[in-house]
Amino acid sequence: MQLVFASNNLNKIKEIQSILKGSIQLLSLEEIGCHEEIPETADTIEGNAILKANYVTEKYGYDCFADDTGLEVTALNGEPGVYSARYAGEQRNADDNMNKLLDALSDKEDRSAQFKTVIALNLKGEQHLFTGIAKGNIILDKTGNHGFGYDPIFQPENYTETFAELASDIKNTISHRAKATHQLIDFLNAAK
Repeated sequence: MQLVFASNNLNKIKEIQSILKGSIQLLSLEEIGCHEEIPETADTIEGNAILKANYVTEKYGYDCFADDTGLEVTALNGEPGVYSARYAGEQRNADDNMNKLLDALSDKEDRSAQFKTVIALNLKGEQHLFTGIAKGNIILDKTGNHGFGYDPIFQPENYTETFAELASDIKNTISHRAKATHQLIDFLNAAK
């Protein structure tokens, strides 16, 4: 099966390909000739995933899936949430985002948080949503150099390491993106 993954984020593409283990041939936006920035103007994670999937299906005619992910911090009423990538500004700098988040939590005792990924799949004229959640805590300082985004400050439940310290085979089993992707794979396998 061939599907477009509506992302230009090379880290995400690599992570999803690793989770899929070749069961689905992924086409990137570049491979279908989509070089424009797909608008992410929804005010929810689900909404952005749907916007991106619909954009590719409507404009290019491909079955595809798109994801959107946010880090939701309890003490910050769910922030940065849908604005996670741009939390510290349009430059989308991971260090700036982490620094702003750590500053915002500096006087908070509750450091619980969750990563949430929603995948919107457009397949044969129907849309399906899959949600993966990874619960954990925001630690005090960045640690680890694997992963991307907020991984150096997010410690998943039942682990002493951050996502940025865990080996990719472990992260790709327990992460929010892995959980949503496994739901997607199970659905596609059942639909074959």
